Amino acid sequence: MKIILYDPLCDLLGSSTNGLMTYTYEDVVKLTGHSCPTASGAFLMVKKGLEELYGDETPLRGGIKAVVQGKLGDGVVGVISSVVSYITGATDISGFHGLGGNYDRCGLLSYDENLDAQMLLQRVDTGKSVKITYNPQLVPPAPQMQQLMQMVLSGNATVKTKKDFQDVWQGRVQNILAAFDTNANLVTCKYE
Repeated sequence: MKIILYDPLCDLLGSSTNGLMTYTYEDVVKLTGHSCPTASGAFLMVKKGLEELYGDETPLRGGIKAVVQGKLGDGVVGVISSVVSYITGATDISGFHGLGGNYDRCGLLSYDENLDAQMLLQRVDTGKSVKITYNPQLVPPAPQMQQLMQMVLSGNATVKTKKDFQDVWQGRVQNILAAFDTNANLVTCKYE
């Protein structure tokens, strides 16, 4: 599963072939340093949102505004916004300010505690936007997940218990990624 975008800045600078950038979930794991339902959900929300906004067109990296539900520093907002920023190029004040008045990506990422979805993506060129909701409860964890997690976090887990926990944890992540193609309710979009 991958997301391909055209990045005009990469094209200008020769950073990628024809300005095309490919992102996979494995890239997101490298960015966040872990694989979890939140990271996979953020990846899937961006993928679904871009598919809805661009259809058969190649999405324009740096041409997408993003709003993440919540306040930066709360819960998993940082993980979600990092993934959104990484893939779309949208940044708050910390990002690239452009070259010669072009390619400025600052101000394309913001946060809204009152957003009635986990994320909103908007095309800068057309203004078309979509609200995206992720429903991870549709892919529940294995029944033993909580108990295994508690044992691992307590520091009293055996090597086998740690491995069992990793297997059920990553099993859920893989099930979430697989469900994207089979369960239309896992990630839903509503046009703004």
